[in-house]
Amino acid sequence: MSNLTGTWNLSMRTPIGTMHATMTFVDADGVWTGTADDDGTSPSIPLRDIRTEAGADGEHVTWSQSIAKPMRLNLDFDVVVAGDQMTGHSRAGRLPRTTVSGSRATA
Repeated sequence: MSNLTGTWNLSMRTPIGTMHATMTFVDADGVWTGTADDDGTSPSIPLRDIRTEAGADGEHVTWSQSIAKPMRLNLDFDVVVAGDQMTGHSRAGRLPRTTVSGSRATA
């Protein structure tokens, strides 16, 4: 069973400052879906190609998404989920990798 299911608060350190997002991941009989939300001013962004794989250091998770703010970019995420923590990076094309960290949202 995956530890990814649920809502996560992510922070991404970018060259233009730290960006925050709320990610929601749903496993429906082995088919992953998800959305990303910012501060609530934009519509939810669907996540694409969500993949998970068990690893020695936690659950390895990748996904893609497109954003329009602060500029139009296609992002690829590569993170490890260990318990209620998520760490890794995202990348937008040729731009440098961005550090990603997150924690499971509490109810």
